[in-house]
Amino acid sequence: MKTFGRWLASPGRRSVLAALAGALPMLAFPAPSLWWFAYVALVPWLLLARSAPTGRRAAYDGWYGGLGFMLAVHHWLLPSLHVFTVIIAALLGLLWAPWGWLVRRFLGGVPSSGRGAAALVVLPSGWLAVELVRSWQGLGGPWGMLGASQWQVAPALRLASVGGVWLLSFLVVAVNAAVALLVAVRGCRIPAVACLLATALATSAAWLWAPRPAVDGHVRIAVVQPGIVAGADSGQRRFDLEERLTRRLVGQRLDLVVWGESSVGFDLKDRPDLARRIAALSRALGADVLVNVDARRSDRPGIYKSSVLVGPGGPTGDRYDKMRLVPFGEYIPARSLLGWATSVGKAAGEDRRRGTEQVVMNVGHGLRIGPMVCFETAFPDMSRHLAQDGAGVLLAQSSTSTFQHSWAPEQHASLAALRAAETGRPMVHATLTGVSAVYGPAGQRIGSWLGTDASTARVYEVPTSHGITPYVRFGDWPAHGALLVLAALCAVEGVRALRLRGRAPEPSAPPARTVHGSPARHGH
Repeated sequence: MKTFGRWLASPGRRSVLAALAGALPMLAFPAPSLWWFAYVALVPWLLLARSAPTGRRAAYDGWYGGLGFMLAVHHWLLPSLHVFTVIIAALLGLLWAPWGWLVRRFLGGVPSSGRGAAALVVLPSGWLAVELVRSWQGLGGPWGMLGASQWQVAPALRLASVGGVWLLSFLVVAVNAAVALLVAVRGCRIPAVACLLATALATSAAWLWAPRPAVDGHVRIAVVQPGIVAGADSGQRRFDLEERLTRRLVGQRLDLVVWGESSVGFDLKDRPDLARRIAALSRALGADVLVNVDARRSDRPGIYKSSVLVGPGGPTGDRYDKMRLVPFGEYIPARSLLGWATSVGKAAGEDRRRGTEQVVMNVGHGLRIGPMVCFETAFPDMSRHLAQDGAGVLLAQSSTSTFQHSWAPEQHASLAALRAAETGRPMVHATLTGVSAVYGPAGQRIGSWLGTDASTARVYEVPTSHGITPYVRFGDWPAHGALLVLAALCAVEGVRALRLRGRAPEPSAPPARTVHGSPARHGH
């Protein structure tokens, strides 16, 4: 043990170990999807920061762990952004520096039972504060929130309906902190066990008493996934393929057909021939077709990504322009400073334009849909607002073709399960190239995924529901509660510092000196 302690004394080795420890939670997300691992994945990182010799070193452990976490969860960006991925991970990793300091403050040394119990509230609150800050779209959005690793666990999805993914993140970090206490601090086993029991009781209470979505019917929604179409004329060839796949659905009594993100590469006002072809599909199917147009608009300057509803008579006028764009993929933040990113990777050469408001569309048959585009499904507030505005089915149009042979498609598809559970509304995740998926109002999977090797059209029987979940009603209350905990901590620490300063002894007077400047001596 002493040898390992001397090995850790090297700042470089310690930093590498912190980055590796921070990367471990990656295994809880798709594609590995070892959801159970999330409950112990932070323990090595916690034990490392706890052992830091100083608060500054603990902050460094938090920073390097955050770098490792962000780089691991976003590793599939490396082929597109290259070294810029590491720079972004390092900058965002700084958000965990205060968290590392908090770990040492509450778990360092031999903490009392009271300090250990406080750690079980403060450390999850600190983690939620980090997730809240990095959820800002300007910092890349909330991809890889720790609670999102629980997307396939039914009790966790019930908890999501109460407090969203925020509540899941809080409880996962609390369990990790409790396990770290059980491992490292014998005197804190009672609060650690109490935390584990409280987590189990909270999950059981949500399972028993949280209102369940009331299924009131079914709608038949088809997803059209053409697969990879490359080449100079890929836009036209993709459209032709989507048209052929959609025609195979004639006679299947559909309520809606959904194409993926960027499924139409031309503005429909500039290409009325394409609009007529989609309208003809709608007439043959007896259902509207929701396409996604990625093109320069004819009625205003700039390129937009827009969900456009087309009925038997052509575009219905219902249109949603994507509001939250992918940093570097669809726009360059502070382009005057960071525009050089286009020279080292596949960053956006021209910024897309943003929409200004969310839209709920009425597609007939009593069905109201709430569209989102691409990584907007990572933002819990967007699906929540659509549910509040009356959407009966949530829809996501996406394309992860750039990251086809990575974990990104599976990670993206899993987010729809959480958004469905949070809102009590079914969600359809339709992509160009996979993974496409459909989830019921409790977050349960409907049918099978369409993988990245599929080029097909598939019909899903989607259960609809009514009612409002606690999360839709009360919003991000776990995140707000975490901020209150941290504010109270700052107040307590401030009062404590003032008391310590007040008790500090007055400095003693300096010894008197003789005329020659030497200290006066008795007897001389």
